[in-house]
Amino acid sequence: MMPFFVIFAIIYFMMIRPQQQEHKKRMEMLENLKKGDRIVTTGGIIGRIDHLKGKDVVVVQIANNVKVEMRRSAVGEVITKENTEEKK
Repeated sequence: MMPFFVIFAIIYFMMIRPQQQEHKKRMEMLENLKKGDRIVTTGGIIGRIDHLKGKDVVVVQIANNVKVEMRRSAVGEVITKENTEEKK
């Protein structure tokens, strides 16, 4: 019986817990979106948030006079100076 609990604890701390933390981090990122943020969508489109419509929709400007409405969950990441410097 004891090995079962040990195996469960190992699985929890190596797989389940990191997934929960990553999910929490993503939800915080989505909740903190604001006008002017540069983003990358899950489809790879780069743009700037023009405004937020309600709680689930963002309007993203992807080029001059080109705005696209998308669900907040379609935002993959927010581009910051730290993100761009890490990739160099």
